[in-house]
Amino acid sequence: MALGSIIETAINPALALLPAAMDTPEARVMLLTIGLQESRFVHRYQLVKARPGAKGPARGFWQFELGTRAGRGGVWGVYLHPASRYWLSGVCVARGVAFEPRAIWKAIEQDDVLAAALARLLLFTDPRRLPSVSDARGAWMLYALRTWRPGKPHRQTWDAFHAQARAVVAGTAA
Repeated sequence: MALGSIIETAINPALALLPAAMDTPEARVMLLTIGLQESRFVHRYQLVKARPGAKGPARGFWQFELGTRAGRGGVWGVYLHPASRYWLSGVCVARGVAFEPRAIWKAIEQDDVLAAALARLLLFTDPRRLPSVSDARGAWMLYALRTWRPGKPHRQTWDAFHAQARAVVAGTAA
């Protein structure tokens, strides 16, 4: 899917459901870069190698797992975090999804607006400021070490995705 389309159909509507202060160029670059890294904005569920058609545990373009009731990662982490819980409840009401982790996790496979809002809220749970738009390394640290913490991170693809996201946010590419 074209990044301009992702912005128009998922990111813009998601950010409109959240406080205006969460809609920044830094947030948009992070959302685009993470979506490119996780799914290339092609796969709404985690692919399982050697098992065509099988669904792994992650859902949505930003590849959220359900997580655990102990608040360890995934949807549960955003659902329980004091910085994001309130905002997530409002997004769920707006999207017609029960405010319950399993319902949210199931919905994000098809609801790109909910998935984008969930992704923005996960970034919001990090106590540090978002990295500057030009800081690909800082963005990687936020993604790989503090928020998504992927099991098999692929650093070699990050910088190109980050540059692509920066260009789109700056309005120099589509």
